[in-house]
Amino acid sequence: MQRDPSSTVPALWRTLNSPRTFFLIAGPCVLESEELALGIGKKLKQLCAHLGITYIFKASYDKANRSSGTSFRGPGIQEGLAALGRIRTHLGVPVLTDIHGLEQVEPAAEVCDVLQIPAFLCRQTDLIHRAVASGRIVNIKKGQFLAPEDMANVATKAASAAPEGQPKLLLTERGTSFGYHNLVADMRSLPILGRLGYPVVFDATHSVQLPGGGGDRSSGQREFAPVLARCAVVAGARGLFIETHPRPDEALSDGPNMIPLAEMGRLLRQLVRLRKAL
Repeated sequence: MQRDPSSTVPALWRTLNSPRTFFLIAGPCVLESEELALGIGKKLKQLCAHLGITYIFKASYDKANRSSGTSFRGPGIQEGLAALGRIRTHLGVPVLTDIHGLEQVEPAAEVCDVLQIPAFLCRQTDLIHRAVASGRIVNIKKGQFLAPEDMANVATKAASAAPEGQPKLLLTERGTSFGYHNLVADMRSLPILGRLGYPVVFDATHSVQLPGGGGDRSSGQREFAPVLARCAVVAGARGLFIETHPRPDEALSDGPNMIPLAEMGRLLRQLVRLRKAL
């Protein structure tokens, strides 16, 4: 049985914080079913182990920021965290999930190694403070409305809540609003974020999202996600965030921008070769 996060996080943080480490945060967008999530996680764990990539499983128990109020949100916090706990034990890998409110931090921290602040909430001071104070690694996604240098203020908030001002912090680029229903990924953002002194992650699949592009839902251009992932590795990203699904067109959330699971092996091999070339 895998140990609880409080005992495993320090070693995981040392690994992620090493410039030699290349890591992947990946899984389905939302917990559609425990069986599906386990299948995705098993495949990704196998690929990453073979390629020497540190793997973190991700899935959301609640998608609180869907375009439509009638869209599928997930199983909810109680059932979802129980499932994530079983997945973590079964796979023997760290787990990441989103948090949206102060009341979700402690329950999520009991199960997950990494707590993620969604891009829309990256300026929520109390949420950042509570997440950092939990002792877990915190991944903060850069808001689509922020310049990369503006994340310095976010990092300072995180540091103010950490013992000795040293938070276990990841900073993730996920594209910037570019007119209506479109995002642009500026690779200059990665070295700019890197100057803040924390590992930088690139979210390859949300960066090709077309927010609201489907009317009552977001659309996306998944064919460009591998292109941006390769560019990000060359630009210096230490980790990648990728959502994947065996059948993206049938996925209950973010299907248009998810990479098919069958294509992940080829992409990861390319990324490892690029990183070695650097």
